[in-house]
Amino acid sequence: MEFNKIISVTGKPGLFEVVSQSKNAIIVSALSDKKRIAINATQNVSLLENIAIYTFEEDKPLLEVFKAMFEKTGGKEAISHKESAKKLTDFFADVLPEYDAERVYSSNIKKVIQWFNILVSSGMDFSKIETSVEENTEEKA
Repeated sequence: MEFNKIISVTGKPGLFEVVSQSKNAIIVSALSDKKRIAINATQNVSLLENIAIYTFEEDKPLLEVFKAMFEKTGGKEAISHKESAKKLTDFFADVLPEYDAERVYSSNIKKVIQWFNILVSSGMDFSKIETSVEENTEEKA
């Protein structure tokens, strides 16, 4: 599983890995149950590699945040995304103390932690992933 092929689809729970592309759709495999589905061109898709988190300095790519979470948890899943907003923000502040709390909402933190747990339970090893230096079109969370 490659991090640069992992996507989130608006309106669909979980994360997906891009398997192939057709003329009008992307064929993806759900990380949770490995079911393949077609995502058509009208659905909003976000490549996790292009998402960044607002900080006071420069925006942090999501991969770097995941790597910090991986180190903090020792390669295991983080706290549940269903915990209270206070616990989630406290955990996130431990991992990324320089995040901009005014622009990163608790709903964003919840989603990042949920994605991290899905990736870890699917066998993603963040210690082996190289960080690519791409600063072009990044989505902000």
